[in-house]
Amino acid sequence: MIIAITIAALLILTLIIGKVNLSIRFHKQVKELFAHSKDISDKKFSYQQLTGLPQPVQRYFKHVLKDGQPYISYASLTHDGQFKTGENNGWVNIKGEQYFTAEKPGFIWKGTTAMFTARDMYINNKGRLIVSLFSLYNILDGTGEKYNQGELLRWLAENVWFPTNLLPGKNLLWTAIDNLSAKLTFNYNGLSLFYIVTFNDTGEITRVETQRYMGEENLETWIGEFTDYREMNGVVVPTTIEAIWKLEKGDLSYARFHVKKIVYNKPERFRAK
Repeated sequence: MIIAITIAALLILTLIIGKVNLSIRFHKQVKELFAHSKDISDKKFSYQQLTGLPQPVQRYFKHVLKDGQPYISYASLTHDGQFKTGENNGWVNIKGEQYFTAEKPGFIWKGTTAMFTARDMYINNKGRLIVSLFSLYNILDGTGEKYNQGELLRWLAENVWFPTNLLPGKNLLWTAIDNLSAKLTFNYNGLSLFYIVTFNDTGEITRVETQRYMGEENLETWIGEFTDYREMNGVVVPTTIEAIWKLEKGDLSYARFHVKKIVYNKPERFRAK
């Protein structure tokens, strides 16, 4: 009995130490992310910037931003939801926190379930995905060109949570398709990325579609669907996102996140509760 209790205590202690160590590493990565980008909140959005943009894009910005809105430099959010690790696996509950930079593309996300912790990131022009079992052992640590492309695409799609960053600029271009869609092109660090963006009549972005590497595999069609728009801190943003791989054998929905909180222009990590 004493041996069993001792083993159980050691296992619990190991799990606690692993969780603390992972939290420390994540905290350092958040600080590194923010250190690479600058404050751009002195810039102001004006409706005059919309001249010449496709009509659905103009409707979008008039719907989600106010004239004179300061540019968002940093965004932080928390979410809950469900996640699926594979086509034949069931949904598991997940909680996450995520941090973004605007002036220099970058983000880091940590998603936690009962069994694993995932960290998805694009920091200093490098993409990386780490999955840790029980916060202890890395069962995946993906890096390289395909992850650079995939993580930068994730950052670009999730600009809907800080939409001043979707305004046209030297790296970002909108081109017309029809009254409810437009093409978004983003060129950065040798990568040329795009999304086909669908809007509703209100002007909300409801869907984005692109070609993205599925881990180490080939390019596949990736879709993000956005719903439940609400005004948060003066900006109208979607509070629900569903991520879907459109595969030959059928659609694979693997993430359904619900935003709980958004904070702007505070380059720091949320305090642990």
